Amino acid sequence: MKKWLGVCAMSLLLTGGAQAAGFEARAATPAPELKAQDLAGATKTLADYRGKVVLLNFWASWCPPCLREMPSMERLRIRMAGRPLAIVALDSAETADEVNGFLSKMKLGFPILLDPDGSNTKRWKVFALPTTFLLDASGRVRYVLTGPTEWDEGEALKIIESLLAESSPAKAASPKTAFNPAITKEYDQIGL
Repeated sequence: MKKWLGVCAMSLLLTGGAQAAGFEARAATPAPELKAQDLAGATKTLADYRGKVVLLNFWASWCPPCLREMPSMERLRIRMAGRPLAIVALDSAETADEVNGFLSKMKLGFPILLDPDGSNTKRWKVFALPTTFLLDASGRVRYVLTGPTEWDEGEALKIIESLLAESSPAKAASPKTAFNPAITKEYDQIGL
């Protein structure tokens, strides 16, 4: 499985560059089952994130495009703090030791789940890494992206904002544009 996904990731590198071709909109289809352990050994399912928009990213530590997009996912997590967005990274076909080795070099504040046997990767029909699914607050797949992107800007950010607006119109106003002097000042200080 790891070798096959590696070939798929390499083909993305050769044909793509840093940005994926674009998001594929879905007709609000129910998400497949997801059951995986986090690095502490706790079992997680999509029900743990119900009521939130979910960015579910399938990745591996040996995948250069996956590693390139991780910092933007962390910036997105920080930018969206306090909003109903869950970023979940599901490592495909690696051991906890391999993942922890990577995480010792890159600090991430969002949950990392393990799929050492690739069963979730197969169930979700992931054929290349990274592949990311955006789920609405009801747990339905709304968008899929195969390949890397910058998650905290451009089309990716617009899609996430639109899903947040659907899930909670009163709370989904962008912190930058909503009138909140404290937040606006904080964003101005860090250049957002």
